[in-house]
Amino acid sequence: MPELSVIIPCYNEAGTIREIVEKVRATGLDLEIIVVDDGSGEETRKVLSGFSFPDVRVVLQPRNRGKGAALRRGFTEARGAYVVVQDADLEYDPGEFSKLLGPLRAGRADAVYGSRFAEGYKGVTPSWHYFINRFLTGLSNLVNGLALTDMETCYKCVRREILQTLPLTSDRFGFEPEVTARLAKRKARIVEVPIAYRRRSYEEGKKIGWKDGFAAVWHIVRFGWLDRLR
Repeated sequence: MPELSVIIPCYNEAGTIREIVEKVRATGLDLEIIVVDDGSGEETRKVLSGFSFPDVRVVLQPRNRGKGAALRRGFTEARGAYVVVQDADLEYDPGEFSKLLGPLRAGRADAVYGSRFAEGYKGVTPSWHYFINRFLTGLSNLVNGLALTDMETCYKCVRREILQTLPLTSDRFGFEPEVTARLAKRKARIVEVPIAYRRRSYEEGKKIGWKDGFAAVWHIVRFGWLDRLR
């Protein structure tokens, strides 16, 4: 079995999906890549149908259901000791996987988050996006008893035996606060490491918007406070 399973949720990313897969493969790590296409259009599926990489599996969702649903499907397919999420765009650098794996390999963590803000704000996002992230991360910390700097990061690397037992349900971008709340409830050891980040614009295809920010507040409350009341 590979050491690392890389789950790539993909929705209409014909322009970047091959490049990001090649970047992941170029890391030289012992890994498998699972691309979960979330009901993309014909152009993206044509690119995926041309993949012949021996370490890449493509899973096709019959219709678009959201990032969370695509990730859940990918998690069930994972066989590696650790599982990491990699977006299909080029905002995050797979060359930093080794940073994420370090605390896991050393037995110091059950989950490692790659934080864009662990070493302070460096202008990696617009100021409004930064302050929204800080608010959401702070609220998540409050309800879950954590001290994270970047709950919304894409880069979450988790031990597979833990991840596959979490009762995840969010279909869209609620995955980030939900998986954090589920890990906190399990008393999982979450460690952060600093990572680089290159934000793409909405013109380049960025999909998350302000409505997802409001939805994230609900997910934090739902999976943090309300679940504890049941």
